[in-house]
Amino acid sequence: MHSSERIIPSKEAVYLEGPQSRSYELMFVFKVFAQLFRGIRTLHFVGPSITVFGSARFKEDNKYYQAAREFGKRIAAIGFTTMTGGGPGIMEAANRGAFENGGRSVGCNIKLPFEQKPNPYMQKWITFDYFFIRKAMLLKYSYAFIVMPGGFGTMDEFYGTLTLVQTKSITQFPIVLFGKDFFEPLMKDIEFMANEGTISKDDMSLVLVTDSIDEAMHHIHTFIRANYKVKIKKYFWE
Repeated sequence: MHSSERIIPSKEAVYLEGPQSRSYELMFVFKVFAQLFRGIRTLHFVGPSITVFGSARFKEDNKYYQAAREFGKRIAAIGFTTMTGGGPGIMEAANRGAFENGGRSVGCNIKLPFEQKPNPYMQKWITFDYFFIRKAMLLKYSYAFIVMPGGFGTMDEFYGTLTLVQTKSITQFPIVLFGKDFFEPLMKDIEFMANEGTISKDDMSLVLVTDSIDEAMHHIHTFIRANYKVKIKKYFWE
């Protein structure tokens, strides 16, 4: 390195210094426990759910927004709770479809620098500080997962859920990717992984890719009826 050059410390340098003080780490553990406890307490009576993932950026005139709204309506029609990440876009649409058709509608919102606000179509919601707690809650109460087009967050949720199903860390619940054109490159990547031997070819069957709301709901409903006795009843809404 020339004498005239110097290294400018980045923000990561602070993180890479290592663990914080024991008191700081203990407070972090308490915060995580408190949010987990509050999440479980808030969502305990939401009933069997179907989680809808998707972009926060789609507006009402977008075709995927309208499809998510219809999914919320269909989920309500079979007696399940519609669960989302609680924000705008696809999340709002799915909650809205359930809410406007007499269904149960809940969300797990996240605190972000640009202040993602809960959408107005939920009877219950909770806002988390940490993504990993939020993702755990989105999975904990759900019997199926509908993944709409989205960005990094949606892909994180999709791959996280798929990994848990593939490794049998959670029961093999159905996963639907809605939007063939959008997800075609993703499925080619997954097929490439299967051909390279990094996943099993059987893992390809864990995901249904479709453009049909009817096909998606039939797939979900058939799987649930064949494998579970789900008690749909009136749940408490405090």
